[in-house]
Amino acid sequence: AYEMRLVTGVQACALPISNGDVVYTIAKAGISSIPIVGSAASEIFSAILTPPLTKRREKWLNEIAERLQELEEKTPEFKIESLSENDMFITCISQATQSAIRNHQQEKLIALRNTVLNAAITSSIDNIQLMFIQFIDALTPWHLKVLDLFNNPLEWFNRNNVPTPNIFMGAPAQILELAFNDLKGRRPFYDQIVKDLYSRGLMNTDSLHITMTGSGIIASRTSEMGKMFIGYITSPV
Repeated sequence: AYEMRLVTGVQACALPISNGDVVYTIAKAGISSIPIVGSAASEIFSAILTPPLTKRREKWLNEIAERLQELEEKTPEFKIESLSENDMFITCISQATQSAIRNHQQEKLIALRNTVLNAAITSSIDNIQLMFIQFIDALTPWHLKVLDLFNNPLEWFNRNNVPTPNIFMGAPAQILELAFNDLKGRRPFYDQIVKDLYSRGLMNTDSLHITMTGSGIIASRTSEMGKMFIGYITSPV
């Protein structure tokens, strides 16, 4: 019952005509106006984009509804009905939904979902939550993985059942390459990721190549805002 009611409500208030829908309509109209191939191209455009975008939105909204129902069951003071009067939550889920439709990476979808869930139970929510949704939309899954690692390297290695590195002296980049095999030897790529996170105020350093002691290598490198961001994208249940 909750799931059907919430999905209907969100569709009605959040995305009856989203920016994506407007772009789609304009693009389709533009293609249709092209001489000779316009009609056929318009049909192909509809066949290619409309079904997957609709499926993405339906899957996303149904998952949010299921998670909110689970949240209500585990949090006695939280009631789904109260969300209809929470303007900030409506804004939050509207923006998160538009971002979710634009993305397919599971890491980003999970982060967006958890942001919505935290918005549902946070009474003191403010514009920083909306800024974090923009961060998720703009960043890649690798940004989220790197930030998660350097929030608490020791905890990350334990959580992921990876042997804790025993380094007497070196640079934090060694920790990164030990944690993620796919990043070994890709310094230009992960250096840019670190700079992106630093520029957004999520990490307190813009370089992983400063030589330091072993204890310094495994120290947290997320800023106060970075820790807050990780809290928002972590599931509350």
